[in-house]
Amino acid sequence: MKNLKKELQNRKTKHLYRTRRITDGPQQPEMIIDGKPVTSFCSNDYLGLANHPDVIQAFIEGVKKYGAGSGAAHLVNGHSKAHHALEEELAEFTGYPRALLFSTGYMANLGVAQALVGKGDTVLEDRLNHASLIDGGLLSGARLMRYMHNDVNDLEKKLVSRTNGGKLVMTDGVFSMDGDIADLANLASTCENNDALLMVDDAHGFGVLGESGGGTLEYSDVSIKDVPIYMATLGKAIGTSGAFVAGSEELIETLIQQARTYIYTTATPPALAEATRKVINNEPELRQQLHSNIQYFRDCCKQQNIKLSDSKTPIQPVIIGDDESVVRLSNTLFDQGILVTAIRPPTVPAGTSRLRITLSAKHSHHHIDKLIEIL
Repeated sequence: MKNLKKELQNRKTKHLYRTRRITDGPQQPEMIIDGKPVTSFCSNDYLGLANHPDVIQAFIEGVKKYGAGSGAAHLVNGHSKAHHALEEELAEFTGYPRALLFSTGYMANLGVAQALVGKGDTVLEDRLNHASLIDGGLLSGARLMRYMHNDVNDLEKKLVSRTNGGKLVMTDGVFSMDGDIADLANLASTCENNDALLMVDDAHGFGVLGESGGGTLEYSDVSIKDVPIYMATLGKAIGTSGAFVAGSEELIETLIQQARTYIYTTATPPALAEATRKVINNEPELRQQLHSNIQYFRDCCKQQNIKLSDSKTPIQPVIIGDDESVVRLSNTLFDQGILVTAIRPPTVPAGTSRLRITLSAKHSHHHIDKLIEIL
């Protein structure tokens, strides 16, 4: 067994030690964190719906009707009318025949991989995939192969090399630490040509990209037939919590029967489902404001020679490089009233530590100007 005290001290020495800040109040741009008023630029609440009065009221009404908790797993007696209605509405919104709720995106990704592949099969993943996708592949029992970031040619070489067993390709739609978008059109055709299933984790695209908020599929003009397995979370642009997987009738029934992370966990509160139903296929003005803020931020950075990656999403990383510097910069920003998280390995590759700036529809130009001035 590891010497825990020594391991923790080692993390501190390497500037990789993580600490939690304590918020006092709702999620919004201006917050009280660790007792200090700050402007937050690190939330995934992209449309500012987590503190929307209509969403709060729907949650309250849901609690009045269903109580605080679901009381059991979906397959016992925890699957409420609210859950079922939300699944039907998510299926209708995404265009898939069925949708299935999971408690978290992490559990959804683990559940899909474990239910669909195993020993003798292969899971192929982008090198910059979220940890939950990587863990899903590792825990499935299948062989895990990782292809170069957004490199369809590298993926195809690896697909061709696998001549036995099933093949499942898993990718982020929007990559959470870089903000770039997967090449879905080419990924879909490559998977089809090599008899592989494609799964897209659209946690950071759903509700953000596309004219109606349909995510990376709508943005990339890719059909649901090209992406048999679609996963998105509800705790980011939607402002509540949880996740869902959308797909065919056969896929969803298979997950109900075989996904351990669905079967063996308590269902989320029905009131949460009611709150989520309030915002599905809604708030186009907020989406427009978000993209206006993204463009304004990028224009300001260009004027001030602040180098950014090529991201069209709310995720706008500023690459710093070494771990000590990024921690120091993050702390300096906090001291001046700006909260931006320092992202370090193993979340990102060594040497690419960064300030992960995320924008919201609720940020004003004044908020952004202050951030730019301090940067």
